[in-house]
Amino acid sequence: MVAGEVRSGAGGRAARRRGAAALGAVLLAVLVLTGCAPGAGPGKAAAEPHRRPTSRPSTHAPSPRPTPTVVPTATAAGFDKAALSIDDPASTWVVVNKARALHPLDYAPADLDYPDVTYVNRQPMRHEVADALVRMFHAGDEEAGLHFSVQSAYRSFDSQTRVYDDDVHRNGQAYADTDTARPGHSEHQTGLAVDISAVPAQCSLAACFADTAQGKWLAANAWRFGFLLRYPADKEAVTGFTFEPWHYRYVGAPLAARLHATGVTTLEEFFGVPGGTAYH
Repeated sequence: MVAGEVRSGAGGRAARRRGAAALGAVLLAVLVLTGCAPGAGPGKAAAEPHRRPTSRPSTHAPSPRPTPTVVPTATAAGFDKAALSIDDPASTWVVVNKARALHPLDYAPADLDYPDVTYVNRQPMRHEVADALVRMFHAGDEEAGLHFSVQSAYRSFDSQTRVYDDDVHRNGQAYADTDTARPGHSEHQTGLAVDISAVPAQCSLAACFADTAQGKWLAANAWRFGFLLRYPADKEAVTGFTFEPWHYRYVGAPLAARLHATGVTTLEEFFGVPGGTAYH
């Protein structure tokens, strides 16, 4: 029994030495981690691999965010009023009235055409106008079952002279000047104006045309095809002429759409040019 006790005592001392060594290793590791180990300066970690990496500023500029694509609308894009001439009689934007005569007075368009439509008086019009008129008449038929005819279109300086003189002879000059343009001041002479009537005929060249199905459809839809109701009921002081719901002037799709969008009903007001009831 004594020998066994001696072996047990020696084993215990060995175990205690191993425990002390293990404890010392643990303490050394703690000192290393906290920077207090021998040879480590204040606040400096003894072993670099134990330091937590710090974020460094990037040397590359960040990628710019894409700018959203803006699709321009008729309102946002604006409108260039100087895109076409309002003085050149060959321009689809020409403004002719009592204060603004054509130059030259006997101007005649060079591209007159006869569209394949129904006529009362077979008169030609500018080629661009003819194409637009065919589309408009077709749409009126397709969309509303309505039929139209051309009452009158291009009139030359000489033709307009005869029409005006006849009105003066029948009604006097003061009256004639309210509903018939003098030669050299007529939109019909530009080849851009068309007088439209209903088929079958009703209220032709009369204010009541505005109350017909054809008159209502044109008032609501003509702008889609580049036409403007040129002499509105409430703008006689501006245009110089009484209400003519049958008289449509071709101005082209962009300008017609702009007028429709802004609610401006006369070329005089849109372009800021003289009009009125007196001839200049």
